[in-house]
Amino acid sequence: MKFPFLTKRARASVPRAPWLSAWAQSDPPRSYEAQVRAAFLANPVAQRSVRLIAEGVAGAPIQSTPAGHPALALLGRDGALLETIAANLLLHGNAYVEVALGAAGLPVALYALRPERLTVEADASGWPVAYLYRAGDVATRYPAETRGDAAGLLHLRAYHPLDDHYGLGCLGAAASAVDVHNAAARWNKSLLDNAARPSGALVYEPGDGSALSAAQYERLKDQMGEQYMGAANAGRPMLLDGGMRWQPLSLTPAEMDFVRVRDTASREIALAFGVPPMLLGLPGDATYANYREANMALWRLTLLPLCARILGGLSRHLQDWWPDLVLDIDRDAIPALSEDRARLWGQVAGAAFLSDDEKRALLGVNS
Repeated sequence: MKFPFLTKRARASVPRAPWLSAWAQSDPPRSYEAQVRAAFLANPVAQRSVRLIAEGVAGAPIQSTPAGHPALALLGRDGALLETIAANLLLHGNAYVEVALGAAGLPVALYALRPERLTVEADASGWPVAYLYRAGDVATRYPAETRGDAAGLLHLRAYHPLDDHYGLGCLGAAASAVDVHNAAARWNKSLLDNAARPSGALVYEPGDGSALSAAQYERLKDQMGEQYMGAANAGRPMLLDGGMRWQPLSLTPAEMDFVRVRDTASREIALAFGVPPMLLGLPGDATYANYREANMALWRLTLLPLCARILGGLSRHLQDWWPDLVLDIDRDAIPALSEDRARLWGQVAGAAFLSDDEKRALLGVNS
């Protein structure tokens, strides 16, 4: 765990005020598994939003300083590690990376750990000192900072205004919209199961004003359930006894408006994860003129900041072994941002007051 805003010497000089002990009372996110099942496993909009971002991060072109650094091999060629880290940050708000050291004392592999299995251990002042990873009956303790005999655990966290140890994922903000969308899907399926029309009522109107007996009522109810309900019996003609008629019931305009409610919930889910709704194929969304602008917005507003957070954290953590290492995104190799790069090159090339060396420096081109 790194604290770039506070050095070890500065932290040692901070007085231990009584209110700092409240930091140790932070709790990990609750009901994470239930939220994942409702959103990622059961909701197509939420799952596609997470996959779109995580796979975009995994496929982003990464460069290192110095060029061709061995740390690039730790990220893997298939991008599975970065995809897992990005998905954990989106869903849970926290991502934990374990560093495996080789015989030479240098990192040889990076492993992403499941965030819901980790808890933070804090000291009396509230500073994290270790992480406890529980998998079944086995518990493993990782130091918060790298020591000579052990590699510390890297903790990447999204901003949480009410917690000092755990980050805030997107599931909580999207939970209400996910529930609405899932409920609308179940309602629509139930409607289709009933021949895509609402139920009706059997009205018994005998001439003498009598009522059905208990035996007649039970027989009629069983007959309706066996012969006329369900998708397999859709459109089947109904045979009614004397004195009975079928009274269809229509849907109110509010009930028929469930399609718009579901589309609104879909856009709210996409908004919570930072994906332009147009890229998810949602109808009625004209925020962007075309897919190209929506793709550029996805990279500028979501993918680039997320990549910077992940690669910046990895760089700082791996600097314990390689002090000069810097990992970042090669923006020139991103097709969606090619127009921005072409515009910058045109502006720099037209600046007659700049020398060739100054232009190369502005464009990041080596002389």
